[in-house]
Amino acid sequence: MVGDGPHYKWIALSNTTLGMLMVMINQSIVLIALPNIFDGIKLNPLDPHNTSYLLWMMMGFMVVTAVLVVSFGRLGDMFGRVRMYNMGFLLFTVCSILLSLTWGSGSQAALWLIGWRIVQGIGSALIFANSTAIITDAFPVNQRGTALGINVIAGIAGGFIGLILGGVLGPVGWRWIFLVSVPVGIFGTVWAYLKLKDTGTRQPATIDWWGNLTFAVGLISILVGITYGIQPYGGSTTGWGNPWVIGALVGGVIVMLLFVWIETRVEDPLFRLSLFRIRAFTAGNLASLLTALGRGGLQFILIIWLQGIWLPLHGYSFQDTPLWAGIYMIPMTVGLLVAAPISGILSDRFGSRIFTVAGALLNALSFGLLMVLPVNFPYWAFAAILVLNGLGAGLFASPNRAQIMNAIPGRQRGVGAGMTATFQNAAMVLSIGIFFSLIVIGLSQNLPSAMYSGLTAQGVPSASAQSISQLPPLAVLFAAFLGYNPMQQLLGPVLHQIPADKAGYLTGRSFFPHLVTGPFQDGLSVAFWFALAACLIAALASAVTGGVKPVRAGAPGAGAPAEHELPSPVGDEPVSAADVVDSLRTGTGTGGDN
Repeated sequence: MVGDGPHYKWIALSNTTLGMLMVMINQSIVLIALPNIFDGIKLNPLDPHNTSYLLWMMMGFMVVTAVLVVSFGRLGDMFGRVRMYNMGFLLFTVCSILLSLTWGSGSQAALWLIGWRIVQGIGSALIFANSTAIITDAFPVNQRGTALGINVIAGIAGGFIGLILGGVLGPVGWRWIFLVSVPVGIFGTVWAYLKLKDTGTRQPATIDWWGNLTFAVGLISILVGITYGIQPYGGSTTGWGNPWVIGALVGGVIVMLLFVWIETRVEDPLFRLSLFRIRAFTAGNLASLLTALGRGGLQFILIIWLQGIWLPLHGYSFQDTPLWAGIYMIPMTVGLLVAAPISGILSDRFGSRIFTVAGALLNALSFGLLMVLPVNFPYWAFAAILVLNGLGAGLFASPNRAQIMNAIPGRQRGVGAGMTATFQNAAMVLSIGIFFSLIVIGLSQNLPSAMYSGLTAQGVPSASAQSISQLPPLAVLFAAFLGYNPMQQLLGPVLHQIPADKAGYLTGRSFFPHLVTGPFQDGLSVAFWFALAACLIAALASAVTGGVKPVRAGAPGAGAPAEHELPSPVGDEPVSAADVVDSLRTGTGTGGDN
């Protein structure tokens, strides 16, 4: 049912939006401050043994969130969404404190950070799994697009706010990037405990232990395989030929197939596979997953592009590039902030389909334009493409989320929201793996020869140039990603064997960016082709989504109590299984122009 009192829905929206903002700021603030973290704990990012630490600092949080979010959504349906959400807020805050108290240095400190980031991902999963369901419970159907749009804006914009905060706070002291979440977390935890209340229908059920176990093992195996597939193996630039990676991926798929079989046999499954009979739910999630695949690795690639190449070529020191990379990506946030609230409001009146299709197509267009943009671009052109990409993401996100949530029966909103969040988070990890792999493959074709010829042209002895040119492309990517010029460390004593002016040029701002520009563009083209194709398929999925008609104020379901609503997958409880089956047969929830 809709929340008690006319103001409760805004309290629910404000608190869950704060939670989403906190989680996403924290995720990206770590991303941009990694150079400061590595310096602070005295860890060399170019050491091949430290590559896994870097990857797990970036991706461990996302992996555990993707794995647990469905289970926590299910627990929210059973024991109370607000209870699970409050627990997530508290856990996230405690982990922020513990992360700021990191002790030791080197691998010891890195393992402490990775461990508590993984635990913090559990808090993130509790927030992700239940915030959308809390909003859907609190708002009537005709306002859900607007409400979910605000929540989505907070999540996406938080990712870019974190880039700025990380760039500002990281140089001051890397511990501040974790401490900044603490006062927000304490306030949000107390506020949620005092003001939020469960307004949805609880569904008593037994816990699907076998489903939880096989889902967790299968998905963790796949995501860990992807994580290590990015890393070099033997003489290969990537690890996709590593028997352990192949075993993890194949084994993960087999366990996931076992999971699907279990879900068709148990009385109270973790994954409500019957929801996939609702076309709006299935096609909406497919479109969401594909856009996440297309956009998930984009933030990483743009940061690498700006920090490793463009900013140094335009006079910025490598130490300053993290902050300025965040600033120069602000146009994307502007596009999001303009489009997302408008699309949420208009989709409540005119339906979601036109906005989701248009958003996916605009994203595809932006990737096409990025492909033809020179690596050393004029900034106005880069900014215009970022605005276009942000507009596309904003047009798509909130109508797509409302479309999916409106299709889910009220008692299953927690597990449905968890399933959607799982698809998105898993797609983010997969997208990072795909983007990095495609760019590494592109770099590996031309980078060794470009590096060898560039070094020898500046007087570096042939033997030394040959050795340095065998640097794994992933290390070059990470050097660029961390805003780090590796040439001084790589050349070492060789610098004393060449003229001072050439040594200064080799370790200056322009040599390394010029060196990687051509090979990097080869990798970019392949990655952007993949993203463009994913967004075009997402537009097609959105076009066939269907769904319920938009509900206008005063109509059943718009603001009336749940018991006066027509039984359909978009109504609040009570909705029986027979109602859902009947709605599927008659077309409610699967047809219409939403």
